[in-house]
Amino acid sequence: NRPCPRVLGIDEHFFTRKKGYATTFVDLKNHKVFDVKLGRSEPSLRRYLRALEGRDQVQVVVMDMSETYRRIAQRYFPNATLVADRFHVVRLINQHFLKVWQQHHPEGRKNRGLLSLMRRHQWRLSDQQRANLMSYLAEFPVLQALYVAKQKLIRFMLLKTLTARRARTKLPRYLELLEQLQNSPLRALAKTLKSWIEPIIAMWRFSKSNGITEGFHNKMEMISRRAYGFRNFENYRLRVLAHCGWDGIINRVG
Repeated sequence: NRPCPRVLGIDEHFFTRKKGYATTFVDLKNHKVFDVKLGRSEPSLRRYLRALEGRDQVQVVVMDMSETYRRIAQRYFPNATLVADRFHVVRLINQHFLKVWQQHHPEGRKNRGLLSLMRRHQWRLSDQQRANLMSYLAEFPVLQALYVAKQKLIRFMLLKTLTARRARTKLPRYLELLEQLQNSPLRALAKTLKSWIEPIIAMWRFSKSNGITEGFHNKMEMISRRAYGFRNFENYRLRVLAHCGWDGIINRVG
């Protein structure tokens, strides 16, 4: 009978090979695991979500770019603002860029030094590193243009705690960049980012992310290792809640 938290993080994590994945619900405001349920599809979570008390009061839902979780959030948390998780958006951009790099120059993609430079934010490179990278990219004009576009995209994704007014001023330039990418080898990335435009813009206004959830996943993995694995999911759930979540369970036991 616990009400849903106002700021909710949703993400998946692996449970066992036999039972597959589980979904983690995190109270991002209070940094506690709200609950853990087996499954990551709408049919497997339907009964639990329908019975949640206070789900109409949820204001923000943070998630990675999963279409399944987006549909779940839209259906069961109708009054919540959907916010994309910043880490997953940046990772998606890098994955698409590295894939295009593989197509343009497979040998360069195998160079670990170049790979490290390509993945870093441009403003974190030293002058020498930046010069070396630009010298390499000069041999591939298309790749160089895509690299510059990628850096601009990532700068947009790192925006946070903007006012509504500032977000509106940033939006036209962001849309213009997506239009440019639609006529480039990164068109698939542009299409995905455009379909997630509202959660991404919402991301500019909030500082919360699923980094808290990922931290809990590390703790949950340690709990499972110390127990040499769990066969019964309910035992695993109670252990997780006792260590990472709602301390009402400990009070009840006492």
